[in-house]
Amino acid sequence: MSVLDGKVAIVTGAGRGLGREEAIELARNGARVVINDIGIPAAKEAAMEAVEIIKGFGGEAIAVFGDCADSADAQNLLETTLKTFGDLNIMVNNAGFCRDKTIFGMTDDEFDSVVRVHLRGHFVNMRNATAYWREKAKATGSHYGRLISTSSEAMLFGSAGQPNYAAAKAGITAMTMGAAQLMIKYGITCNVIMPRARTAMTDQGATAAMFAKPEAGFDAFDPANVAPLVSYLASPNAGHISGEVFIVWGPRVTIVQRPTIDTHYDNPQGGKWTQDGLHSSLSAYFDANHVPVWGGFSVPPQ
Repeated sequence: MSVLDGKVAIVTGAGRGLGREEAIELARNGARVVINDIGIPAAKEAAMEAVEIIKGFGGEAIAVFGDCADSADAQNLLETTLKTFGDLNIMVNNAGFCRDKTIFGMTDDEFDSVVRVHLRGHFVNMRNATAYWREKAKATGSHYGRLISTSSEAMLFGSAGQPNYAAAKAGITAMTMGAAQLMIKYGITCNVIMPRARTAMTDQGATAAMFAKPEAGFDAFDPANVAPLVSYLASPNAGHISGEVFIVWGPRVTIVQRPTIDTHYDNPQGGKWTQDGLHSSLSAYFDANHVPVWGGFSVPPQ
């Protein structure tokens, strides 16, 4: 038996790139897979190709088209999955796109559209999956559920040219951590991956050269390198892992440390701080540590 035999998975944005590789990997490990993508001709064609690849090696897959951030389309995705396969066990939120600009050049639409697809797209499908799992667990005592969200290192470093994308990815991480706390009592895990891979979002502009396929040797940024971690987190073997964040690319998986509290200062005079008191206490710390701004730029002492 394969590790995911009998399980049912939804993967959003699965026609191409990371989602496609994740869907194929889940299917190779025995899951029945629902491939979700937007209903435009190119995406439909890519999604059906992914379905045929899975069927070609004996797997089971269907394609369901719709906007991942639209509540009605997301509900249809869940209902079609349950009607076709009778259950849902694995929800992989992956769909997204970029409209990169610095914050002073970004339009309202460029901000809103990216946040909508990434953050709201995770939210509506996460809400549907966790609500379904909760009701099943309450009715039967337990239910197999695995939520895997897709964030980005852009949220760690502030990504100066992606204020929309970085903000959405930070929100995805926080939302998934909250879901992990709620769902653990039902035995359901919720985790986050931050992949580095060559996709439609990275194969353009300044990042294209960095993610380019090498002429020979191991292709570190092949999106297929990310898929095994998704399959592992979806498996029974990872039932004790929840509320975690992973960077994954090439041959490497990095566990991201949760935010921690650094040094604190109390007003030595007691009560409310003064400007002089704050400067005396805080500047000593920052002068001594020469703290870099996220992203690698360093702010020199004044």
